[in-house]
Amino acid sequence: MSSSLERTIDKVLSQTESELLSRIDTALQDSLNNLESSKSRLQSDYENVIESSKKQAENLKRQIIGASKLGARNKELVVVESAVNEVFLKAKEILMSEKDKTNYKNLLNKMVKTSISKLESPKIIIECNKEDQKLVKQIIADLPDKKIAVSLSEKPLVILGGIKASTADKSMTLDNTLESHMEKIKPLIRKDIVHLLRGE
Repeated sequence: MSSSLERTIDKVLSQTESELLSRIDTALQDSLNNLESSKSRLQSDYENVIESSKKQAENLKRQIIGASKLGARNKELVVVESAVNEVFLKAKEILMSEKDKTNYKNLLNKMVKTSISKLESPKIIIECNKEDQKLVKQIIADLPDKKIAVSLSEKPLVILGGIKASTADKSMTLDNTLESHMEKIKPLIRKDIVHLLRGE
């Protein structure tokens, strides 16, 4: 091989080597830049994932706390209603035991007179339960004002005690039953029980 051919080959090899090294260097630099860019993007993605996870955890925490508070509130309501019902059951027992006594007769007498006074009608019908019919009939018979026609309904009510009074045409009715009186004081008893439960 002639020396000029060798020189030409060396020159080509040298240029090729130089070009190849330049390309390798550029490719390496591009790869490093891409890697750096990827690291930055990955860091940003990582931070976004962490932030999103924190928000989800906070939302979940709020939901759990909210559900716990709601559950506690519901349990408290169940306990309060149970206590209120127990108070009324005991009150009913006491009232039932008083029915044969003078106090109950006086209460019925007052209910009849108050109902007559409030209705202001010439004809009034009184309703009561079967057990109280005899007592109410006696109270009506003993009424001093004979100008008002007060009669006792033959159809008994299914109630604990007390009376219902209405005008003859049923346009006005007064509920003077023991149940209606107890329902009126239920909110007060409920409030007292809540205060006791909360230690207020």
